[in-house]
Amino acid sequence: MLPAFNEAANIEEAVLRCAAVADEMGFEYEVIVVDDGSYDGTRERVESLASSHQGRIRSLHHPQNRGYGAALKTGLLSARMDRVFFTDADLQFDVAEISRLLQHADRYDIVCGYRAPRRDPAMRVFNGWAWSKLVGGLFGLSVRDVDCAFKVFDRCIFERIAIHSIGAFVNTEILVRARAAGFSVVEVPVTHYPRLAGDSSGANPRVIARAFKELALLYRELKVLEDGSMASEERELY
Repeated sequence: MLPAFNEAANIEEAVLRCAAVADEMGFEYEVIVVDDGSYDGTRERVESLASSHQGRIRSLHHPQNRGYGAALKTGLLSARMDRVFFTDADLQFDVAEISRLLQHADRYDIVCGYRAPRRDPAMRVFNGWAWSKLVGGLFGLSVRDVDCAFKVFDRCIFERIAIHSIGAFVNTEILVRARAAGFSVVEVPVTHYPRLAGDSSGANPRVIARAFKELALLYRELKVLEDGSMASEERELY
């Protein structure tokens, strides 16, 4: 599954790479692209691919840009296979390395890639490190690269957990809620490449502000649940 916003320069190659790798591996698949309100021709390119690969490529579209988390949620909840893989459409990963993740998928509910090393500008690398440390401290989430867009999930996870984030916080929310629901997680190193075309929106101040807002909301929600559980246990003692 590929969430995409203004990725006209990359989307065709990204989709065809996914299809080629799946064909080579020989299993049943669908490539879902969620266009999140692009205005650069991304939607038209995906719809053309879908029409020429009927049954293999699905094109979903948000009329307006709703955010990375919203696009990811649309794709994850639309998936029909037993396992769901997602990556970004910016060609910063080698999709063939999904085989590294699938080696662990029978023993773990979620297999997360981590960028080894991360090939982004130094400030983005530092911000990513700091963010992983922050969410690790707040939620006890021991994942070294929480936002790495290279993950495999058992689809049943999304029948058990809610996704409320519409922004960049979505990866953290999914992992925190999945772990709380008892699902297992493992990390695997994957190769990361510099972005060669298109623009990333991850460093947009509005995207960052929304992530912190959604972090605060989830933390408060879980804190309320924890306090309520502790109060219930105290009442049972007496």
